Amino acid sequence: MPQHPYALAGLTVLHMTQPVEGGVARVVAQLAAAQVRDGARVVVACPPGGPLTRAVEAVGAEAVRWPARRSPGPGLPVEVTAAAHVLGDVDPDLLHLHSAKAGLAGRLAAHGTVPTVFQPHAWSYEAARGPVAAAAVRWERHAARWTDRLLCVSEAERASGLAHGIRGAWSVIPNGVDTGHFAPAEHPAAVRATLPALAGVRPGAPLVVCVGRLCPQKGQDVLLDAWPAVAAALPGARLALVGDGPDARRLLARAPDGVLLAGPVADPLPWYQAADVVVQPSRWEGMALAPLEAMACGRPVVLTDVAGARESLPDGDAARCVVPVGDAPALATALLRLLTDPGLRRDTAGRALAHARDHHALDTATDAVAELYAALTHHADPDDPGDRTAPTALPAPQLGAPR
Repeated sequence: MPQHPYALAGLTVLHMTQPVEGGVARVVAQLAAAQVRDGARVVVACPPGGPLTRAVEAVGAEAVRWPARRSPGPGLPVEVTAAAHVLGDVDPDLLHLHSAKAGLAGRLAAHGTVPTVFQPHAWSYEAARGPVAAAAVRWERHAARWTDRLLCVSEAERASGLAHGIRGAWSVIPNGVDTGHFAPAEHPAAVRATLPALAGVRPGAPLVVCVGRLCPQKGQDVLLDAWPAVAAALPGARLALVGDGPDARRLLARAPDGVLLAGPVADPLPWYQAADVVVQPSRWEGMALAPLEAMACGRPVVLTDVAGARESLPDGDAARCVVPVGDAPALATALLRLLTDPGLRRDTAGRALAHARDHHALDTATDAVAELYAALTHHADPDDPGDRTAPTALPAPQLGAPR
């Protein structure tokens, strides 16, 4: 584990998040684990009943109940009041707010009274249209005054905020993945045999995997529009949608032949390892976690041209692996290019693996966040030269398919 000279011992960090599964929750759990190892008291406020509570408690952090719904609505005053009670009870040295709802309720509750980091994980205005989107932009501009640091996961996410008039102090820390856990399989065919959803699928059949919440953001409907062209060229090919969400029933009803809805999983690792190609057809992102995990497993990825997509990839691969948002024919073409050319697929996978290990290691990301916390709280230890012995590793959090 890389060492850093920023001592978090004695610091109380409060993370607040509404998503309790998927990519945002995985990031929160990873940060919690690293910060507990660094000696901080870590508290995670989130809705009850999801896997995040179990994950953070397993790594030695505290979980507290913060009831919140994904979308804004008439329950917001109750959510803000609950957030204020959590702040009073925890008395944190630093507040780290994740995603739109926590960014809304948490900043209304804290009002700048504690050092505050807001990490959008994709901007709220990207999920809306018309007056709602305009209102979201106005809110983000206003709330920046109560934000000590706007933390983005890609330069593109930061550029979007600036283009929409959001002014404040910025940091960009790309998402990281546990490259010890997410790693290539020695025998991918054997991994396929362990997945019940693939029972009856011909061994060696081309397999495309899409991991993520089944919702409009993730664009699985566009992928289903693209799939008939792939299936026509490769009749034995299969597409697996891994995850759950509000669009599950609708996607199932319109799924063409060759498409499998695998449902939610505790750990998407075997699906990445079993895939020939992993695809993420999102409509908006900050920097999606699933493609990075797939790359760490030595798998080529096809992405839509959302924030963070090009930054996720090795130099030169975007021309082949990034397609316009919502463009089903381009998506099919990119998938077929990789599926029908084993040499290209192998070379792209090798570059992806090296890039994930070199540029998106989890320790690099969590150490950068620790440095940011130390700067905001003036909590560096001048007597620590950075050669501390790494504490015993805690269990890796398992939170299902990333967002």
